[in-house]
Amino acid sequence: MSATDLVRDLAQAVHGDVESDATARALTTMDASNYRRVPQAVVAPRDAADVAETLRICREHATPVVPRGGGTSIAGQATGTGVVLDFTRHMRRVLDLDPASRTAVVQPGVVLDDLRAAAAPHGLTFGPDPSTHSRCTLGGMIGNNSCGSHSVAWGTTADNLRSLRVVRYGGGDALHVGRGLPDAPPGLHEFAAAHLALLRTGFPALPRRISGYALDALLPEHGPDPARALCGSEGTLAVVTEATVRLVETPGARALAVLGYADEPAAAEAAPGLLPHGPLTVEGMAADLVREPAGLPRGGAWLFVETGGATPAEARAHAERILRAADALDGTVVTDPAAMRTLWRIREDAAGTATRMPDGTEAWPGWEDCAVPPARLGPYLRDFRALLAEHGLRGTPYGHFGDGCIHVRIDFDLLTEQGVARFRRFSEDQAGLVVAHGGSLSGEHGDGQARAELLPRMYGDDMVRLFERFKDLWDPDGRLNPGILARPARLDENLRFAVLPGRPVDVAFGYPNDGGDFSAAVRRCVGVAKCRTEKAGPEVMCPSFRATGEEAHSTRGRARLLHEMLAGEVVTDGWRSTEVRDALDLCVSCKGCRTDCPAGVDMATYKAEFLHHHYRRRLRPAAHYAMGGLPRWLRMAAPFAGALNALARIGPLAALVRRLGGIDPRRTLPVLARQTFRSWARARRAPGAAGPPVILWPDTFTDHLSPEAGRAAVRVLESAGGTPVLPARGVCCGLTYVSTGRLDAARAVMRRTLDRMEPAPGTPVVVLEPSCAATLRTDLPELLPDDPRAAGLAASVRTLAQYLEEYAPEWTPPRLDRRVAGQTHCHQHAVLGDAAERRLREKAGLTGELSGGCCGLAGNFGFEKGHWDVSVACAEDQLLPSVRAARPGTELLADGFSCRTQLEQLTGLRARHLAEVLAEGLDG
Repeated sequence: MSATDLVRDLAQAVHGDVESDATARALTTMDASNYRRVPQAVVAPRDAADVAETLRICREHATPVVPRGGGTSIAGQATGTGVVLDFTRHMRRVLDLDPASRTAVVQPGVVLDDLRAAAAPHGLTFGPDPSTHSRCTLGGMIGNNSCGSHSVAWGTTADNLRSLRVVRYGGGDALHVGRGLPDAPPGLHEFAAAHLALLRTGFPALPRRISGYALDALLPEHGPDPARALCGSEGTLAVVTEATVRLVETPGARALAVLGYADEPAAAEAAPGLLPHGPLTVEGMAADLVREPAGLPRGGAWLFVETGGATPAEARAHAERILRAADALDGTVVTDPAAMRTLWRIREDAAGTATRMPDGTEAWPGWEDCAVPPARLGPYLRDFRALLAEHGLRGTPYGHFGDGCIHVRIDFDLLTEQGVARFRRFSEDQAGLVVAHGGSLSGEHGDGQARAELLPRMYGDDMVRLFERFKDLWDPDGRLNPGILARPARLDENLRFAVLPGRPVDVAFGYPNDGGDFSAAVRRCVGVAKCRTEKAGPEVMCPSFRATGEEAHSTRGRARLLHEMLAGEVVTDGWRSTEVRDALDLCVSCKGCRTDCPAGVDMATYKAEFLHHHYRRRLRPAAHYAMGGLPRWLRMAAPFAGALNALARIGPLAALVRRLGGIDPRRTLPVLARQTFRSWARARRAPGAAGPPVILWPDTFTDHLSPEAGRAAVRVLESAGGTPVLPARGVCCGLTYVSTGRLDAARAVMRRTLDRMEPAPGTPVVVLEPSCAATLRTDLPELLPDDPRAAGLAASVRTLAQYLEEYAPEWTPPRLDRRVAGQTHCHQHAVLGDAAERRLREKAGLTGELSGGCCGLAGNFGFEKGHWDVSVACAEDQLLPSVRAARPGTELLADGFSCRTQLEQLTGLRARHLAEVLAEGLDG
């Protein structure tokens, strides 16, 4: 029977979603590993009955099945060639939570943070907490026996598992398995009884022994506990439809002792000595992981030791006792929650930041999480570093020093035959090293395809044959996640890089951090899926995913589609691909991923690149002409601003303009300034001050739509002792051309601007519109990498606050003493940073936080027809709730014209640029 028959039968039998189009398949070809397998279809079941029906149909078609949660597995076990069961869409509920028994019943697709949020009001939490806690699922954690940084206190997922409801590929009734429960596959108890000696002697005693099947859980003295034996089986035995888990009490307060040591082995050797003090975590990392100053104590390596207590004073006292007991080079105790979050972010983002070496070289998983006895960690790390050097490789170890578990990404060359061969040689030698130190090939993330081939080195052939028999008891057809754990594929098969082009793709942007190679830029996405975080916070990424909840609208999903576009197997139309176009259509180009993605994926740039090629020599959407060419249209309209504003108030005419321009009918056309900022500046008699010149950039939005911000900036700059000067002729950053992918036009505009701009070296250029400042800082030098003037102009760009802090440090702003709310522009967050703005607001007595995220208008995005719902959803994510919650009299701030427009059109409230508020204060 064909794949078409399979999909037809699934669609008839399953109530959930059944998809076999190129987009659905492309989104699930990879997880967070080095591996890639192309599925035939994706099924998102609604309930356990759907799971059973899917397995029945797949059995009839002899089709493999792989269960998948958040897709953050790093050993390849969340990819498959048959049907992928996606539990993240529908089966993601906490079904019951009993504070008295400290248990919860959950579906496999529930996100860990959602379970923790449900347990928090009762003072409870789920102990295991991988760094992907904001997007990983309980089903995936059960599949991999995940651990996290708190395992020294609360153990692994297996330690916190009470029972499972599972469905087998071979059919039959669903099983409810767990300690003391009667359900089990036929022959399981006889299997265990026949091999008691090997089960009692064949498993090393390790806190982080994750490799292989946990057959020792079947021993009579351990229950037996078939649920624990299933935990860590990586979807190869049965499909979990429901789990009962144990919850633990959350400390009332926490503190963090940060201990500095001379080097990594010294920190590793100190870690076991801290365990008797009862810490919640003992995490370690070395200086080669910390790319920027982070307020860490003196040293070349650090331990993060978290403590708990009933009160803040008790938690702090606990941390201080550990600080005194530790033989550290330096140390400090942190109790401020914001400071602790900042430090923990360094550790949690390591899975992404470690994907690039300090020199930009790519680094990959594969030997991500070996574990050894904690007392052996120091010697093991010395030998591991020596083994890397022997093979000419580099890596940055970090991880759970208290449990002897180390994470590392290594700069394998997985693009050439010679590099892949070295990857295999190193893997074989590394397996021997781990076993020599009494360790486990996997200490957290499972074996998958990356290490299962080497399990005989750890367990011996007899135990591996038992693994195969155990697999056959549960899955006699052998079609649940085949090639993983039992009878595994080779570790150098199915590598995801093999399908990519062997030569760099011809592109418009320079991609300076990727050697000019678009394929390398797309490879940045390693699948850690931080972009799939659903809760709003201070970061921006990824607003369109939070609006739709669909993988295709996440940064990772779009990167996967671009990867498959380059591969040409699933997505076959190259730059003309409609699948990629549709996924990128709802990308708001916020640039949030440029900063918030630990791997530095820059989807706004990739989108512009794609649109440039997709529409090359083709008719574009009307909005690309109407809003992409906005600077030209506004210059032409300026002399007729009054008449055009009047005509825009005539409903039928405005509707016609919107229809012709591809603008959503619910949008109001912006009001044109009767006097542009440039014309005001030309007519104005400047004071006779002779302060140092500062170029004030007359961006399109300030010049034609918001000149009051420009006038206010002139007032502030002059107050600070500067002499604002506008360029003699019109200039443009090219933003609107970039955002619509008209990159040839963008480069022409940028070159013309460079011809007209000849600032003296060192003359600052103050840009009031954050999106224009970000374009000049990044897109300009990346589109014109061979023009030194582009880099010079980019280096000169400052926001108003940055200029005042750097060039007028003695200037004192007016004291305004009022609360503020509003929006930090997403491009400001991603490219420019807002630290100077925060300090300026503090000096002026403007208290309160501006919301993070993206306003959703995002230049042309929110105006384009078809984007209204997502645009509003983005605004509702953070901006609108924060404004509604503001007290009466709160000053609304938004330096971005888009942010101000979105706020006014959705609420009727007017926000102002910071320059306007400061100028008003200066004028009394």
